[in-house]
Amino acid sequence: MTLVNLNDVLLDAKKRSYAVGAFNFTDTSTARGIVSAAEKLNAPVVLQFAQSHLPYMSLEEVGINAIQLAKKATVPVVVHLDHGEDVATAMKALKMGFSSVMLDFSLKPFKENVKATKEVVEIAHDLGASVEGEIGVMTRDDGEGKPDYSHLTDKYTKVEDAKRFYDLTHVDALAVSFGTVHGIYREKPHLNFERLHEISEALPIPLVMHGGSGLSDEEYRESIKNGITKINYYSVMSFNVVNGLRDYLNARHDKQTFLYDCDMEVIKLVEEDLMKKIKTFGSMDTALVAK
Repeated sequence: MTLVNLNDVLLDAKKRSYAVGAFNFTDTSTARGIVSAAEKLNAPVVLQFAQSHLPYMSLEEVGINAIQLAKKATVPVVVHLDHGEDVATAMKALKMGFSSVMLDFSLKPFKENVKATKEVVEIAHDLGASVEGEIGVMTRDDGEGKPDYSHLTDKYTKVEDAKRFYDLTHVDALAVSFGTVHGIYREKPHLNFERLHEISEALPIPLVMHGGSGLSDEEYRESIKNGITKINYYSVMSFNVVNGLRDYLNARHDKQTFLYDCDMEVIKLVEEDLMKKIKTFGSMDTALVAK
């Protein structure tokens, strides 16, 4: 297989009602674990890096590592910029060879979101890359940096806004708000599957779930049933891997442990965690069809 864009994997997912896992990495070990999990289950995967994580790796380092992993993979791999915060960074990623970018202007006025996203779409499509946009808000700050769940319904994506946004930008995929939030849930979310279904019926493109950590298997499946074809998952995986690495080091307290030992353990822990999600999302053994 090789480097692909979102359309190469999500259109089949939309047609056959499964979701492709979109997993964030912050270092080479995490990235290797993500691709390894996909390869072991013959699943397409989105290998993504959020702009907010640039303090940990430069975009140049990210691009070189991720694109090489994708080209050597035995399954289709999308190399995706997640939550691009400005047009310049999205353009830089595209010129470096990223096969997909997301521009997240969801907190900006609608017209500004449309204008910036349309600009990125035009360049990306010329380069054979895909673009994910976002309409609606996945979380609302309570003023102290914590999610406020009590007013999420105020920010659900409206069907008419999603349709208008697509008509004006022609994005390839759209992240929508129907009750999920970023990070680890502090209370049970209330997902509006009816709204999600309405948006899915109104748009011809795949829909994306952000804030995919911490949901039940049934909530994942119901989301997919109602139109989600890409699920972003990172926070719980990160939490599980950190705890797993702590247990690993504690168990080796009387043994000599090197950094590469930790790297290999991280790869294994990421792989184990994500294989469970890939099976739940229904993308196992879809790689050949998706390609």
